Amino acid sequence: MENERENEVVSNLYIWSCKRRLILEGLEFKFGANDINALTWLRLFDRNEARSVTLTEMKRENGSFVRLTQESLTVTTHKLRLCLGPWPSNKKELTRQWPRPSVSQSISLHLPIAPSPNPPSPKPSSPAPPFSAPRRSISALSPDLGSPSPILVSDNGKGAIFPSSAASAESSAIEVDAVTEAELKENGFRSTRRTKLVCTIGPATCEFEQLEALAVGGMNVARINMCHGTREWHRHVIGLVRRLNVEKGFAVAVMMDTEGSEIHMGDLGGAASVKAEDGEIWTFSVRAFDSPLPDNTISVNYDGFAEDVKVGDELLVDGGMVRFDVIEKIGPDVKCRCTDPGLLLPRANLTFWRDGSLVRERNAMLPTISSKDWLDIDFGIAEGVDFIAISFVKSAEVINHLKSYIAARSRDSDIAVIAKIESIDSLKNLEEIIRASDGAMVARGDLGAQIPLEQVPSAQQKIVQVCRQLNKPVIVASQLLESMIEYPTPTRAEVADVSEAVRQRADALMLSGESAMGQYPDKALAVLRSVSLRIERWWREEKRHEAMELPDIASSFSDSISEEICNSAAKMANNLEVDALFVYTKTGHLASLLSRCRPDCPIFAFTTTTSVRRRLNLQWGLIPFRLSFSDDMESNLHRTFALLKARGMIKSGDLVIAVSDMLQSIQVMNVP
Repeated sequence: MENERENEVVSNLYIWSCKRRLILEGLEFKFGANDINALTWLRLFDRNEARSVTLTEMKRENGSFVRLTQESLTVTTHKLRLCLGPWPSNKKELTRQWPRPSVSQSISLHLPIAPSPNPPSPKPSSPAPPFSAPRRSISALSPDLGSPSPILVSDNGKGAIFPSSAASAESSAIEVDAVTEAELKENGFRSTRRTKLVCTIGPATCEFEQLEALAVGGMNVARINMCHGTREWHRHVIGLVRRLNVEKGFAVAVMMDTEGSEIHMGDLGGAASVKAEDGEIWTFSVRAFDSPLPDNTISVNYDGFAEDVKVGDELLVDGGMVRFDVIEKIGPDVKCRCTDPGLLLPRANLTFWRDGSLVRERNAMLPTISSKDWLDIDFGIAEGVDFIAISFVKSAEVINHLKSYIAARSRDSDIAVIAKIESIDSLKNLEEIIRASDGAMVARGDLGAQIPLEQVPSAQQKIVQVCRQLNKPVIVASQLLESMIEYPTPTRAEVADVSEAVRQRADALMLSGESAMGQYPDKALAVLRSVSLRIERWWREEKRHEAMELPDIASSFSDSISEEICNSAAKMANNLEVDALFVYTKTGHLASLLSRCRPDCPIFAFTTTTSVRRRLNLQWGLIPFRLSFSDDMESNLHRTFALLKARGMIKSGDLVIAVSDMLQSIQVMNVP
C-alpha cells in the first residue's frame, strides 16, 4: 500500500493522512468565555457518510483553551467537518440533526493528498511538524451563515481567528461600541445617551489620538467639510477613522459635507483664520491674486459680486458671525467696514442684505451642486463615506438626481444623502426635500443669514418635527457652543440652546468650529454629552410622552405591518417599563421605525453588515450591534442573550421586547 501524506496546520492541529487513516495530533482552539462554557465534546464528521467519531474529552486550560491529545480514526473521504458543541444523546438524534447539528461553530477541512516517498510516523510529543507550513486561509462555515469567513493560520502554526469587515470568523461573534458597552456595564440601560453627537474634524482633531479622544467622549459621526482642506487630507482623516473603528472597537460613521455653489470667500492666503476687529476697513475683491493677499483683503468666488452689491448694503460672513457695511466700490473691489467683529474662516459663506431683505437673485441662479461638488462626491463614493450632506438644497429634484448618480457610480453603495436646510428655498420645499432625502441637517448659521433671526427657533422646531414624522434622522447644527472655540466653558444661553434641541428630540447635535479648530474640542463634546444625558433623564423622570401624531408613511402593506408593530412595541415598552428593545434588521429600516417612536428604553439594533451598523449610529436611541443571525428568532434570542450576558451587558431577569425583519411579531420575555 502506497502511503500518502498531507501537510496542514490549523491552530496547532497537525493532520497526517496515510491513505484511509487520519491522525490528529495536538489539537488546540481558543474560544470566548461564553462559548467555552457551552461546549462539552468535540466531534469529527465524515460528510459523505454523515457519521461521527468520538474524540478524547476536551481538556480546559486557563479557562479559554481546549486541547486534545492524539487520536486516530479511519475515514473514507478527505473532506471532513470539525464540529464544536454539545454531544447528541444518541445516534438517531445525530442523524436527524445532520447537516445542521446544534453547534456553535463548524470548520470545513479540505485535505488534498500529496504523495511522499518516506512519510514520517506521527509523534504525539513532537513540538512541531518536520516541515514549514505556509500561511493559508481556511473557510469557517457557521450553521447560520451561507458564506465563509477567513481564518488566518500563522506561519508558526499558532492558529488564530481574526474578524473581517464582512463577518467575524466565529459565527457567534458580536460587535458593539466600546464606550457604550462600558456604560451598560457600569450604569445599566437607562444611563445610555439617546441623542447622537457629530463632530467636524479639522486641524485641532485630525490626528489618531485626537480622534480616539473624541470617540471615547461620545462622537458617533465624524464630519469632514469639503470647504476646507485638500482631498488628500480628507482621505487621511477617513483612513484614521476606519482604523479607529477596527483597532479600538468603535462604529464611528463618516459624513462628507459638500461646499455648495453659493457665494463664498477664498482661502485667506493659507491662514487658518483671521480676526476682523470692529471698525476695520476690509476689501472684498473678485481679482485673482498671484502673490500673497494684501492686508485686510478677501477674495470672492463670484465674478458678479462687485456689480450686484451697492453702497449701504450689509455683508454677512458665515451666517452673521462677522458683519460689514459696504462703504465704497472701486472697480472689482468692494470696501467694507466691520461692524460686528469675529473670526473669518477660509471659504466662509457670504450673503448681503439691502433695506432689511436678503439679496438672493444671483444665488437663485447658481446650481445647487457645483462642478467642484461633483468631484468631491466622486471622492466620497470612492472612499466609501457613510453620508453625503448637500449644501443649499433648493428642491427634491436635486436629491433624486444625486441618488441616481450615486447608484450608477457604485451599484453596491448604500451611501445616505443628507439635505442641509439652510435657505429660504429649502424652507419653501421642506417636506418634499425631506421625503426625497435620507435625513436632514438644520444648518442654522446660513439659515439665520437668510431669514430673520427670531424665526430660526420656530424653523428649527418645524424641521425636527417634519423629519421625525417622515422617519428621517435630523441633525441640529451650527453655533451650539460657539464660545468654546476660544473659552473652556460655554455660556448659559448656549447650554439652554443645546437643551432645547435635546428636548425637541432631534436625532443628533453637531459641533462645527468647536471641534474643528477650537482650543477645547474634548470639553465642548463633554458639554453636549452631559447636557443630553441630563435632559433625557429629566424627560423620562417626568414621564413626558409626546402626543405627536406619527402619520402613516408605509408604501406597501408589509411596511404598514412593520409600522404598526414598531408603534405597538414602543408603547408596550413604555407601559411595561421594559429594560430594552431588541430589533433584528438587515436593512436598518425596522430599527429606524422604532427610533421614530422615541421609547423610554434603549434600542439594541442587531444588523449583519458593518455599513448599516455605522449608519444606524446617527439615529436617536439606537445602540447598533453587528451580529450574524438566522431566520430562527428563538435561536437568535438565545444566542444574543448568552453573548450579552457573557460580556456583562445584560443579566438574568431583564425584561426585553424583541421584533425582527424576518418575523412580523412582538415577543416579550425575561432574560433567562
